[in-house]
Amino acid sequence: MVSNTTGDRRIYKLTGHSLVGDKRTTPIRGDLADISLAGKLFAPHYAVPMLRTGIAPVTEIHAEPHATAMPVSALMHGEGFAVLDVAGDWAWGYCLHDNYLGYLRFAELGADFDATHIVSAPATLVVASPSTKAPVVARYPMGAQLACGEASECGTYLACENGFVPAAHLSEIGEVEASPADLAERLIGTPYSWGGRSGDAIDCSGLVQLVFGLKGVLAPRDADMQQAEFGEDLPEDVPLARGDLVFFPGHVGIMADAENIIHANGTAMAVSVESLASATARFAEHDQPIIARKRVAM
Repeated sequence: MVSNTTGDRRIYKLTGHSLVGDKRTTPIRGDLADISLAGKLFAPHYAVPMLRTGIAPVTEIHAEPHATAMPVSALMHGEGFAVLDVAGDWAWGYCLHDNYLGYLRFAELGADFDATHIVSAPATLVVASPSTKAPVVARYPMGAQLACGEASECGTYLACENGFVPAAHLSEIGEVEASPADLAERLIGTPYSWGGRSGDAIDCSGLVQLVFGLKGVLAPRDADMQQAEFGEDLPEDVPLARGDLVFFPGHVGIMADAENIIHANGTAMAVSVESLASATARFAEHDQPIIARKRVAM
């Protein structure tokens, strides 16, 4: 900081470097910033994040603190969230898995718990007792993390917080056997929804983040971030293979094989499989319909 004197008035101005990051993942707004940015970015106040965990099956994250605001992402049951501010029903902060910022309902956050399993089927049901005839207590989509205990006497269910879950719908965290492309195929027909990233509703980059995340490979949230930071570029002379990522302007999909792509898209309004040629044709107005091809090491 330097000062200059003009008459009886001293004028101050800030000098030096300012760290300007991606607004989607840099925890600062006009009145407040994360304490980690103190000394790097100026804010009137700095906050130590309050760490909480998603306790609803899925919690929408919004661009602004009201229910009609655009959804930008989603927090799954069992995922962590750093709260920087609470006003009324709404909390502002960021997801711990990808640092993505937004507003969500504070009541849908709770204390941390030790999740043991993750839903690897498109969805599962929590039932009151380990029986196919038991009443349904809750529904959790793919990506939800649960704290499970012992198997039921019949071996078909695992005990969890509010009841029992079919063991066939779960995988131990870090032990998901299916490949990202396999997991994406399980979600064919899942409705498309901007900001979605679960087995209930999903967008293109949410699909990539979800299915690679189940395998323990963390991807950034949005397609442009994934293009810039995720995986390795494929040379043009290397054929595409199952599991490769193809990026279009504002869009991304996962190759089912060398010629077909799995993607959450607004044309089908769902996760669907179609030929890469058909998907590419919808971007024909762009000089470069396919802007990147990438492969993720597993």
